[in-house]
Amino acid sequence: MEPIPDLSALSLADIARLAEEQKLPPVERWNPTHCGDSEMRIARDGTWFHQGSPIGRQAMVRLFSTILRREPDGGYVLVTPVEKLDIDVEDAPFVAVELKASGEGRAAMLTFRLNTGDLVTADADHPLRFEPRDDGPRPYLRVRGELDAVVARTVYYELAQRAIDGGETPPGVWSGGAFFALEPAA
Repeated sequence: MEPIPDLSALSLADIARLAEEQKLPPVERWNPTHCGDSEMRIARDGTWFHQGSPIGRQAMVRLFSTILRREPDGGYVLVTPVEKLDIDVEDAPFVAVELKASGEGRAAMLTFRLNTGDLVTADADHPLRFEPRDDGPRPYLRVRGELDAVVARTVYYELAQRAIDGGETPPGVWSGGAFFALEPAA
């Protein structure tokens, strides 16, 4: 697998090209028989485990992440053309660990690097949402299908600062022509 790019060094054209090159298997078209449990878990912090031990090889995590799918019942599976195995996901299967922002206001583009190395730009197809929690709103980014990334706390602080600086009411951020309010709608 390719090395994970340094997001801060990429131009918008580079980001668009890399996002376009992310060839993913057509897991939404695969409907094999359910085969059991994968004995895998994705922890709240994005760490992948197999049989209780962390998976140390990032290339393996990246590979498994490409065959991950969320089922209509809300569960998660690893799926290939011939098998489907359950996987436990504590929160969201991905973590948005880095943000590259360009432009201001309606012209802004917010691109996130995930813990798997994938790049996702927030827009109408990849919305940001903020769920209320006891410790404050928890931000999520739609990655693909029904799969989300939780936005890391440090990245959330960057989003909050952009929202404050943007002066919108309600506070929020623009990306890809879409506006995302930092607080959930009442």
